[in-house]
Amino acid sequence: MPDPRFFEDLGPVTLAELAAVAGAKLADEGHAQRAIAAVAILAQAQADTVTFLTDRKYGEALAQTRASAVFISAANADLVPAGCAILVTPTPHAAYAMAAERLHRPRIHGDGEAVSRDAVLEEGVLLSPGVVIGPGARIGRGTQIGANAVIGPGVAIGRDCLIGANASVGFALLGDRVRILAGARIGEPGFGATGSVTGVIDVPQLGRAILQDGVTIGANSCVDRGAFDDTVVGENTKIDNQVHIAHNVRVGRNCVMAAYTGISGSVTIGDGVAFGGRAGVADHVNIGDRAQIAAAAGVFRDVPAGETWGGVPAKPFRKWMREVAWIAKSSGGRKGSDT
Repeated sequence: MPDPRFFEDLGPVTLAELAAVAGAKLADEGHAQRAIAAVAILAQAQADTVTFLTDRKYGEALAQTRASAVFISAANADLVPAGCAILVTPTPHAAYAMAAERLHRPRIHGDGEAVSRDAVLEEGVLLSPGVVIGPGARIGRGTQIGANAVIGPGVAIGRDCLIGANASVGFALLGDRVRILAGARIGEPGFGATGSVTGVIDVPQLGRAILQDGVTIGANSCVDRGAFDDTVVGENTKIDNQVHIAHNVRVGRNCVMAAYTGISGSVTIGDGVAFGGRAGVADHVNIGDRAQIAAAAGVFRDVPAGETWGGVPAKPFRKWMREVAWIAKSSGGRKGSDT
């Protein structure tokens, strides 16, 4: 279930209503009055949730699901286990997105006060002019919040933190001694979109952003909240200015990322990993402990622990340098030529 500090639950609703909202057809009308309280991905589905499947390679996971219902195409309906209601649609992911919007709503700060009366601030919290703090937010002793920063509903910030001017923190849990520099965005929705019969639609992002003790996030950097799981930045990791960390990313402890690094969704990064400036990592890649990624590298596959990779596409550093040297040698002009 989405964290109730950040999302209102609007359910339960019947499968009949959910099918109508999502433009799906309920295969067995005998399930029409079954109550659904939440959406969930396959791995997290419970008895009162609806999930979705778009690819037959996840058929085994569907066979083991505890979900009450599933959005699925007619071609894959044979994979649905007994007892799980079938919602047939040509666009299961889009139907899931529409169901998520019906069942869950992000909390907003709407009580008319810049600092909500429901916020809890420990002794020694320092607020600069223009700060906005939402209901249910909790801020620890000694934390400083810069001018015009926005702290969303339900956010928890530990002790001795620094939130810079014009930064925003929402759908997030921060440990102690976390530094969020000016203009950074923590907990905004990640890039989730899918095709529907009417065109591309946004997929609600129902996870959180978690920053552990001692993390630094540079100016104008973004750490997106998870799509359903959490985005996590590990203890004492230091992130430069203008870095982007997408949804569901897991960053280990004591990592460093130089400016313009971009980490795509669902990447897992081990402890002690270093990224040079403008490095990029494709989605669902795993990077092992103590690996090093050279500046401007483009990583499209898993990097083993302790290795240094560079180039585009990235590969072990020595192999990349040999290829660079060969290209330089091969492209050199021959004696007496015009080049």
